[in-house]
Amino acid sequence: MTKGRAVATAMIGAATLLLSLIPAAHAAQCGNGPGGFEAWKREFSAEAQGKGIGQTAISALMQTNYASATIGADRSQHSFSLSLDQFLAKRGATTIVARGRSLKQSQAALFASIEQRYGVPPGPLIAIWGMETGFGSQRGNQNMLSSIATLAYDCRRPEFFTDQLYAALKLIDRGTLSGTTRGSMHGEVGQTQFMPKNILAYGTGNLEVAANALSSTANFLKAHGWRAGAGYQPGEPNFAAIEAWNAAGVYQKAIALMGRQIDQGGGAAAAR
Repeated sequence: MTKGRAVATAMIGAATLLLSLIPAAHAAQCGNGPGGFEAWKREFSAEAQGKGIGQTAISALMQTNYASATIGADRSQHSFSLSLDQFLAKRGATTIVARGRSLKQSQAALFASIEQRYGVPPGPLIAIWGMETGFGSQRGNQNMLSSIATLAYDCRRPEFFTDQLYAALKLIDRGTLSGTTRGSMHGEVGQTQFMPKNILAYGTGNLEVAANALSSTANFLKAHGWRAGAGYQPGEPNFAAIEAWNAAGVYQKAIALMGRQIDQGGGAAAAR
């Protein structure tokens, strides 16, 4: 190799190294207020198009608004710091259990078919359903895409919600969701409140329909290690699947407790 070629090769190598460091600098930058949201949308849309997201979803993204209510809710999730008894009282556990026992009986055929397919008994599914949306009565009225886009832009947890945003855009391209889909503060949708990535991975139909949402929830739990017939209280094999559903320890214990009360019957004091 001539000296000139050696120098040229070294320069090319240095340039390649430099270029490898550049993409992160061009990524859409997070922010801590509404001021930069419109510029961020333009940058993110360009990146998303480069990753194969279609025009329908891009157009929906460009129509989103900065969701101040979502940011407020994200900064004030105080209920997860309560004791278990306080959390149960705040979330209306007694009502959930009473209604849950009635639904277990009236929808016995549905829950039997779900358990046969996924191995998940009615109790924890009904507890999640009641906890998340009051059995479908409180599914949220926020624009799903605006909520998720705002959280992807926000600097608190941009990586997590960027993944959720890409999943939401894919679902919009497929026609599963739309730019007008309504959900809860963090973009959860349906009777048991699925995030977009989980819809892609575990969804079994329209999640606004209770049977589909419950089947999807059972599908999620099975995929996270649920074993038919095993216990689901803290320390038992299936509790890990409940932990995968929601990261808050007090929520996990509440679902396990209410699920047992629904499955076994009897008073709350006896179940504790």
